[in-house]
Amino acid sequence: MGQVTDAPACLGIDLGGTKIEIAALGADGRFLLRERCATPQGDYRATLQAIRALVRQAEASLGATGLSVGMGIPGSLSPMTGRVRNANSTALNGQPLLQDLQALLGRPLRLENDANCLALSEATDGAGAGAEVVFAAILGTGVGAGVAVRGQVLHGRNGVAGEWGHNPLPLATPEELARPACWCGRVGCVETWLSGPGLARDHACAAGQALGAEAVVTAARAGDAAAQASLARYAERLARALAGVINLLDPDVIVLGGGMSNVKELYEQVPRLWAPHVFSDSVRTLLRPALHGDSSGVRGAAWLGTQVG
Repeated sequence: MGQVTDAPACLGIDLGGTKIEIAALGADGRFLLRERCATPQGDYRATLQAIRALVRQAEASLGATGLSVGMGIPGSLSPMTGRVRNANSTALNGQPLLQDLQALLGRPLRLENDANCLALSEATDGAGAGAEVVFAAILGTGVGAGVAVRGQVLHGRNGVAGEWGHNPLPLATPEELARPACWCGRVGCVETWLSGPGLARDHACAAGQALGAEAVVTAARAGDAAAQASLARYAERLARALAGVINLLDPDVIVLGGGMSNVKELYEQVPRLWAPHVFSDSVRTLLRPALHGDSSGVRGAAWLGTQVG
């Protein structure tokens, strides 16, 4: 990408399991640059070098140096050790990622959980703009969530506010309790049911068909009865899981990101299905897809960069 004349406000980096994306936002929220590369698999040092190369490439294209950087990562930083924990990209766990990147790039950074970046993006100028409390959930290869209150990320005493994906699925049936263990070592996590692979696994168990999540949705729309039943189970489980969030947090808006957020049927079905599980005479919580779609995480990371200091 060539040099850009608009002055960039900050750089955002989205460190994913398969790709690393960098973006520059102007002060008005417009993208000035977007680049990505493959994430080195299982290689922490190579991941650091890939991030440095992206930052250098972006600043060269923008004709700028020393830009503020925010980054979204799977997992979070332990407030006790400052090291990464709870990342499904397990090569990051136990690593001093923030310190290493600050030394490598020669500047301070802000690091956040990727779902917190989604929440910040959508609360700033997305599907939750103007709302007091936004709960943002990623339904992708894994499941995570973040909370924004009055436009600021909520961290909590232990730094795990919004850690929804590794809670048990509420009101689990005996069949659901028999689910194989999650990668985290627990059994029955929301992630094992509501991730894309979770839908695929449930369909394979029920229908004997090995289909990916997108293929299950396509088959359901084409009238396949088994796929329709799998998608109906998914919607009902999502409703139960989100009803627990409403009972505890009572957000104004719930925003969905990740691949499963593109299943438009969920936005009509889930609010109808969560009503019996919410302890209220009415449920006014809004369920919306992320306005910025797949770019919301990197946008949130860039907005995070404006808070470096």
